Amino acid sequence: MPSKIPIGYIDVRVFAHATEDVDKVLNAVHNTLPAEVIENVVIKRTNLTGHHGNPIILLETRIKEKNAVQAVFEKLSSALSILDKEQLSGEIKEHLDKGNLYLRLDKQSAYLNEIKLSRADPIHLCIHFQKSNPEEIVNVCRKFGMLP
Repeated sequence: MPSKIPIGYIDVRVFAHATEDVDKVLNAVHNTLPAEVIENVVIKRTNLTGHHGNPIILLETRIKEKNAVQAVFEKLSSALSILDKEQLSGEIKEHLDKGNLYLRLDKQSAYLNEIKLSRADPIHLCIHFQKSNPEEIVNVCRKFGMLP
């Protein structure tokens, strides 16, 4: 690893709706993470109720261990297509807030082991940088290949 990425932690959240198989949603989340990180990640389940009384399960975890954070960021950076990276670069202001980079990954694609950006029913990632200056975060993302 060339140098450390200045990230404090990464939060991962996803909703498993009543019509979805929770194990498949968990699989999708696992597919977004490097293999060496999965075994140490504890995913918390919270039972929720939707607007129409339908059951929803919130799956969430916070990845804090430095090597795990680095590995997750590197996997995301290498797995996103150039089109997704260009889209993210063009919309970067919408994805940054208070030192956090917010990404939404396509749940269905993740289940099929493909990482791509999506807005509909996504896997939510909040990458918390140790620096809160948007320009510095963009520079870090460029340096490590998250942005073109």
